[in-house]
Amino acid sequence: MKGISYVIYSILVALLVTCVTSPASAQAPRTWVSGVGDDVNPCSRTAPCKTFAGAISKTAAGGEINCIDPGGFGAVTITKSITIACEDVEAGISNAGTQVTINALATDVVVLRGLDIDTATASPGINGIRFLAGAALHIEDCVIRGSSAAAPNGNGVFFAPSGTSELYITNSFITDNGTDGVHIQPTGAGVAKVIIDNSTIENNNLAGVKADGTSNTGGSNTTIVDSSVSGNTNAGISILNPVGGPAINIMVDGVAVANNGAAGGLRVDGANATIRVGRSTISGNTTGTAIVNGGVISSYGTNQLNGNTADGPNPPTIAQK
Repeated sequence: MKGISYVIYSILVALLVTCVTSPASAQAPRTWVSGVGDDVNPCSRTAPCKTFAGAISKTAAGGEINCIDPGGFGAVTITKSITIACEDVEAGISNAGTQVTINALATDVVVLRGLDIDTATASPGINGIRFLAGAALHIEDCVIRGSSAAAPNGNGVFFAPSGTSELYITNSFITDNGTDGVHIQPTGAGVAKVIIDNSTIENNNLAGVKADGTSNTGGSNTTIVDSSVSGNTNAGISILNPVGGPAINIMVDGVAVANNGAAGGLRVDGANATIRVGRSTISGNTTGTAIVNGGVISSYGTNQLNGNTADGPNPPTIAQK
């Protein structure tokens, strides 16, 4: 009889422990952060966390982190599908000495919306966002500025996938970074597919948008539409492709490429490097177009290439299909 009672007692204790511990350890599909939150909290709406790093561990894969009120929520490393959406508040990330890192599974999709990623102190940000692996990254309605670490870092967005990955930048401002605004450089056999839409990429210390084929065999394909890539110290839109590098293509449609430095408003360096441009204005640059080492710039015949200190070669017209 005592043995039976002991078994029943053990079962009841186990059930009690399960009921007590499960809610605390379970990951929620939606969590919350607040400027006055605490990371010991469960990150619920009524008991929010303080940082994105604190909230992400309590958020299920495919879930969403929201901001209740303005605050500085810290950098975060993302290793799973997740959405961080804070478009209705001032959601700051001070990336001094750090960066937002995405190193997820090949099937994971990450969405970053409504974030202000800024180096607010004397310590330079490594990059604003660095992408290493995942299916896709969506950057929407974000401000990314002030990363100034030494090259190859110091970029607003450093997109360096090791597999086939997609990057979407929409309605965003990427400015005043120490290297490039957006640096696209897959590693190994990685392939980058990039769309930049309705965004401002200005006043970066080297290029606004740069696609780099160094140490890569997969190549990249980038489309920039209805945007401004202007005021960058070195170049506006640039491709660097070493000898024997992969195919790198950039489509430029409805873009202001103005007031960039001597490397060129549009610059291609290396064979298998092609920029196609239509409905765009290339003006006020130290050099309008620069074609080096077998690169190609082609025009759809709907551009304004003038008003540069030196306009550079007039791109041949692509036959319309």
